[in-house]
Amino acid sequence: MVKSIIRQVLAGERIDGDAFLCLAEKADIHQLGLLADTIRKRLHPQPVVTYVIDRNINYTDICISACKFCAFFKAPEDKQGTVLTNEELGNKIRETRELGGTQILLQGGLHPDKPLAYYEDMLRFMKSTGIHVHGFSPPEICHFAELSKLTTKEVLQRLQAAGLDSMPGGGAEILADRVRQMLAPRKCSAAQWIGVMEEAHNLGMRTTATMMFGHVETMEERLEHLQRLRDLQDRTGGFTAFIPWPFQPDNTALADAVPIEKNSGFSYLRMLALSRIFLDNFDNIQASWVTQGPKIAQVSLFFGANDFGSTMIEENVVAAAGVHFRLSEGEIRRLVEDAGFTPRQRLMDYTLV
Repeated sequence: MVKSIIRQVLAGERIDGDAFLCLAEKADIHQLGLLADTIRKRLHPQPVVTYVIDRNINYTDICISACKFCAFFKAPEDKQGTVLTNEELGNKIRETRELGGTQILLQGGLHPDKPLAYYEDMLRFMKSTGIHVHGFSPPEICHFAELSKLTTKEVLQRLQAAGLDSMPGGGAEILADRVRQMLAPRKCSAAQWIGVMEEAHNLGMRTTATMMFGHVETMEERLEHLQRLRDLQDRTGGFTAFIPWPFQPDNTALADAVPIEKNSGFSYLRMLALSRIFLDNFDNIQASWVTQGPKIAQVSLFFGANDFGSTMIEENVVAAAGVHFRLSEGEIRRLVEDAGFTPRQRLMDYTLV
């Protein structure tokens, strides 16, 4: 069966869920790498690897979701919780621009008290600096809608009018409700996550998609996640890229409650390749050097990834789980070149700078 599926993929045909599960169970790492690399070269014949210069700004760490996998959040009653001021935001944006940054990845906890007008004012302030705002995520949009008694579409329209340019794929984790109930029962459902993304796409907003794997999910639930993404991409074409990364268990409540084996670079490369094979309608797959480190990120360029992601001038969420990889733009360019590719800076929509 594996050989038959390999012939199918090499012929450029779409595989179904049964074929995905067969590859996941029976294909070896070399076969998966071959197929993923073939698809990557088909979509990107030139040996170019892209990256973006941006900064992750978490406007607050106060959050009522209390996700079991998160080591970053603070409960509303925690005196150490913070909310950034416009002055702090402005300083971070200025530093980003001075380093050649083109966008801000803006996300925060689900704050219990801030009205929608607060986020609109924040966006208007950020846009006054001329920076691209790649911000919020479906759980945040659902949270804003609940607090403001508006629909998620109305929230998106108001945020877009205030300056929201595009939206990251945060809060997806695994798009299977059994998993979501275990990890974060207060967050939006899988269908709500997809629904917000579809509304954003229909409003002309481009977004990314993510997957955090390697915790309590099954391979069938990983497939459910990828199938939901592929189906939505068929309908809208609004996703610019897919970014999978393995769960980082240190300092999390989930790791204390459930025995979880730490993901290896080997398991990451397998899942990366499987994602590239199944998501045939996604142009770009991003390497996760933030969780895997620079060497595995180099290898990932031969397992389907064509993008090195962000320079991550600032990153707090993964760092809170004890992972502290850092790369400058120069280091990213050197790593890409050492792997035999040409590095090119890009914007959120993959326009080359």
